[in-house]
Amino acid sequence: MRLTKRTNISMRVLMYCAVNKGRLVTKAEIAEACNISENHLAQVINRLGQLGFLMTQRGRNGGMTLGHPADKIRVGDVFRAVESAVPIAECFADQANTCPLVDVCRLREAIDQATQAFYTSLDGVTLDELVCDNPGLAELLSPVACPA
Repeated sequence: MRLTKRTNISMRVLMYCAVNKGRLVTKAEIAEACNISENHLAQVINRLGQLGFLMTQRGRNGGMTLGHPADKIRVGDVFRAVESAVPIAECFADQANTCPLVDVCRLREAIDQATQAFYTSLDGVTLDELVCDNPGLAELLSPVACPA
């Protein structure tokens, strides 16, 4: 199984916001700290806002913050929401499925069960658990104070 780049970026954004809770963070900050193109980032931020994982504020003093407390954001929920449009295999695609075995294939069922087990495992992990008591992550994702 391979996760999309969008899911990877989504988790980086959420972790950055969780480490920097209590303030609005900017797209530019995240792009620099997480080595992400601002174009990709804008799309991900928009989607995370639509899904309710982020609250965004436009304008000169705008930015974003978590849409829910970090201990209420389950990694499995984020992965499901972001990956939902990407079928795990061709046979799971509604319209793009050309596999002639789809009606009798037992592999499809096995893949479905494995995918559900994967998400169930991630449901046991919260964003809070990823960032709390993780000083290395906090150091990487905290903005450096401006020199006087």
